[in-house]
Amino acid sequence: MVLTEVTNELQTMFDNARRISVLTGAGISAESGVPTFRGGGDREMWTWRGKHVSELSSAELMATNPQLVWEWFDYRRTMLLEAKPNAGHLALADWERRCEDFTLITQNIDDLHRAAGTLNLLELHGNIWRARCLRCSSTFEARDCPLEQNPPLCLGCGNAARPDVVLFGEMLSEGIYERAEEASARADLFFVIGTSAVVYPAASLPITAKQAGAKVIEVNPEATDISFMVDVTLLGKAGELLPQFIKERG
Repeated sequence: MVLTEVTNELQTMFDNARRISVLTGAGISAESGVPTFRGGGDREMWTWRGKHVSELSSAELMATNPQLVWEWFDYRRTMLLEAKPNAGHLALADWERRCEDFTLITQNIDDLHRAAGTLNLLELHGNIWRARCLRCSSTFEARDCPLEQNPPLCLGCGNAARPDVVLFGEMLSEGIYERAEEASARADLFFVIGTSAVVYPAASLPITAKQAGAKVIEVNPEATDISFMVDVTLLGKAGELLPQFIKERG
């Protein structure tokens, strides 16, 4: 079923759901002006200082030139300084307050879901505003932009730290995917928002939800590679569509 607005049938499905899980991707943050660094035909966004973004965000470069990695991430962080949660982010935070069991799983590292007020948040790929010690693995906020020190030093042991994000060539943090999978499997309703769901392992979460009996709804400006398997494709911007589920409710 392909829709362009929230129908009564879809609203009833939403209202009757006790357990809602959501997977978000770059599309929802793009509505806040956050660059995606993927596709769009703008080759300028694919390189910085002559290096491809996949190299700049790689575990290999982190091992050989951590200062450059931090400079790249600092550049990315300057792009986020003015970014604010949009109506889509805020609607999801509102969903959480109204839902008995709500989990938001995101592939984004921009912190906009947390800024919007979402509490039960699983950041699969980490957070660009956090650092992780290379010695003791403790994490801490690193919000100075530009950085006062490169690399920043651990608040506990004083050793150099790295961005607390999943770099190319790395696995997800231990346990976080399992938590996301559990939330997907217990959901009555599973939303896929602003992502084509082709990057694994996150791409398997809507499949997990579907196999466990959930209704799967995707929200995206255009059809994606998973449109064939979802129950509803809701075409449009998250910031316009997600608030429709709650605007008439008290």
